[in-house]
Amino acid sequence: MIIIISRVLYLCKKYLFNLFQSNIMSKYTSLTQLIQSLTKSERKKIAALIRGNGIKPDNDYIVLYKIIMKEPTIDQDEAKKTFSQKKPTSTFNTAVNYLLDSILSLLTQLRSEQDSYYKLFHMLMNAKILYEKSIYSECFQLISRIQSEAEKFENFSLLLVAQQLELEYMLTLDFLDLSEQELLNKQLKINETMKKIRKINEHSFLFELLRHRTLHKGNVRSNKQKQELNDLVISEMSIVSSSGVENFEIQKNHLLFQANYLISVGDYKSALNSFYELNSFFEKNMHLLSNPPIYYLNTIEGILDNLRTIKKYNEMNYFIHKLENLQNSSIYFRMQVKFIAFFYRTVPFIDGGRYTIAKEMLNDIKCELFSNINLLTTSRKFQLLLNVSIIYLGCNELSIARKYIIQITSEKDYISKPLLRTARLINLIIMYELHEFDFIDYEIRSLKREIKNSENAYQIEQILIKVLNYFINNYPKKVDKKVCEKIELSLNSLYDNRFELQVLRIFDFGAWIKSKICNQPLSQVFRREILSKE
Repeated sequence: MIIIISRVLYLCKKYLFNLFQSNIMSKYTSLTQLIQSLTKSERKKIAALIRGNGIKPDNDYIVLYKIIMKEPTIDQDEAKKTFSQKKPTSTFNTAVNYLLDSILSLLTQLRSEQDSYYKLFHMLMNAKILYEKSIYSECFQLISRIQSEAEKFENFSLLLVAQQLELEYMLTLDFLDLSEQELLNKQLKINETMKKIRKINEHSFLFELLRHRTLHKGNVRSNKQKQELNDLVISEMSIVSSSGVENFEIQKNHLLFQANYLISVGDYKSALNSFYELNSFFEKNMHLLSNPPIYYLNTIEGILDNLRTIKKYNEMNYFIHKLENLQNSSIYFRMQVKFIAFFYRTVPFIDGGRYTIAKEMLNDIKCELFSNINLLTTSRKFQLLLNVSIIYLGCNELSIARKYIIQITSEKDYISKPLLRTARLINLIIMYELHEFDFIDYEIRSLKREIKNSENAYQIEQILIKVLNYFINNYPKKVDKKVCEKIELSLNSLYDNRFELQVLRIFDFGAWIKSKICNQPLSQVFRREILSKE
């Protein structure tokens, strides 16, 4: 019994130790990522604040800050070793925690000078302090100013907090100098604010639900699935007609819902018009955009994506320039901008089979993109890997293409199914080109099982699997002429199907199949397709 208890205690201690170590690892990782994301101006201001506060250069967390600044990619063990050499009597874990908290505090202070959202919260804290110190006149003047600014920037959540705080303070002061009618008017304003927040939340909920379905289930692939989205459309129309409240957030969510719904059902021309309307709406209300302007970024990305789908490449440069002119202090936001600009600059060349030019463009920015890949959103990270893999596949650098595509297919739990399925099809092509027929057979069987159990299968997936099986079984013989005609006929019908275009616009699997049938380079097939449509 004593042995069992001792063993249990040992395991508990081990678990707690591992938990503690894991927490420290997480804190250190967060710290290094935070320091790497600092802009030049933020680093200068942090240095100035440190000097201004009279902090000694040999202070524990300043020493740690300099170690990480000198070598941003240094791992925890090396950083701990270097820190212990410089500060043998200090605790590394304490320095990590304190430095992380200090930088966050300093950044919050800086943001309150640059961003209306932070500024209003900072003002609210000042008002609370004034009340606690019994400086009531200044307190209520500041609360009134907060309400005015919150209404100007349509920050209704903060407006509600300020309105409720004002009445709470007046209640504690026995409503001095406040008539009953004035009290009623203030209560009515609170009700109006709550009504606006409720309507905004109703719109947001429907847009978020639509995006969740699109990201995790994929776009609509049949008229039946289109009907299944009608519940969201009807609810959205009902909310719009009954809103009775017009403000930036409600209008923004309505236009976002409309544009994303049209994309999900494959109506790209109508979606493009909705995105144009959304873009115009944002540009008229630039002072109300969030900081960083994520929705504005997504709108321009939506326009570029639709222009690509309907092959209006000549109109893309205007919006890429608008994108690149977006200024923001957030390195996270700037990396999203860099990726989107790079992605859509290469798109005309990828879609036209001019992979060598796309590769040159990739080489110009590859180092910067991949050294900051962790700053990209998860979906954009995998879009980058897929795009790079397609470029190398087009350049016939198959081993390099395989290296990037494996990074997607091995992360099944972290990416959306539609993107994963496309990556797996690309992987099949790479394996075929490398003559890895044993591996491809296993992957095909796995994909066939998935397609069989799914309502969301594309016809191009089924065609590609059949074609690959035929190629492998008849390798290295030439493809039979009658089989070629049958394959081409089934492929040509796909280009008129707006649901199939959702995959074919990412990579033209039909063009690759035709290149194998005709025994021609992929770039030559693309040129032939373009000339036939001119």
